[in-house]
Amino acid sequence: MQISESLRLGAEAPLGLIAGPCVIESEAHAFFLASEIAKAVDGPFVFKASFDKANRSSVGSFRGPGIEEGLRILKGIRALGHTVLTDIHEPWQAERAAEAVDILQIPAFLCRQTDLLLAAGRTGRVVNIKKGQFVSPYDIGHAAEKVASTGNHRIVLTERGTSFGYNNLVVDMRGLAVMREFGYPVVFDATHSVQMPGAGGTVSGGEPRFIEPLARAAAAVGVDGVFVEVHEAPERALSDGANALRLDLLAPMLGRLRAISGLVRG
Repeated sequence: MQISESLRLGAEAPLGLIAGPCVIESEAHAFFLASEIAKAVDGPFVFKASFDKANRSSVGSFRGPGIEEGLRILKGIRALGHTVLTDIHEPWQAERAAEAVDILQIPAFLCRQTDLLLAAGRTGRVVNIKKGQFVSPYDIGHAAEKVASTGNHRIVLTERGTSFGYNNLVVDMRGLAVMREFGYPVVFDATHSVQMPGAGGTVSGGEPRFIEPLARAAAAVGVDGVFVEVHEAPERALSDGANALRLDLLAPMLGRLRAISGLVRG
């Protein structure tokens, strides 16, 4: 699938990367991370950042700069030649976000919201559907069908772990193969999969030491891309720092993942 002028994602393309901060913390920080990730990756990648995190655990948690300022910042990053992805949470946001970014992401909690999926599909942009923690890999196909019903088949499916009791997620690697059967590129979200939802009281916890082991397993299954939220200092991140990958670990990890993917995907 042609994601943008510089990037393809799918069986005939090399392992793709979606990376960036959970949320836009500031314009300077977003541009800094886009530049540093580009140096680490040494090739095309998708820069990911949210203009609003509408599903934070606590009402007092940082949500981001909002749609006006956030899209202005993301549009500037895209103007540098980067492929850009952001979340949308409500149908009315789809068209506006599509003017600034290449990929509209449907958050996992909202992956069954028909109006949101249809609005995203109608923009013609690539739609990345995060599989909800409560949805089986077999059932995420229904969400893809909703987007495809608009005539837009530019769909990506992303695995981010499945709820396993309270405050815990597990990844069933069989699900990655199941999701591939729908005919769309499949991405593995290595950082949200190690999240511990709500485990920090007013915030989510996480176990970042498992990011690479799970990403390696997903690469061995043959996924088309890996999604990682990165931060130069996760302990200071304003959202999801507990499960973020430290920036200086990205390049060596990606090298190992590409080696595994190249072997498996030929």
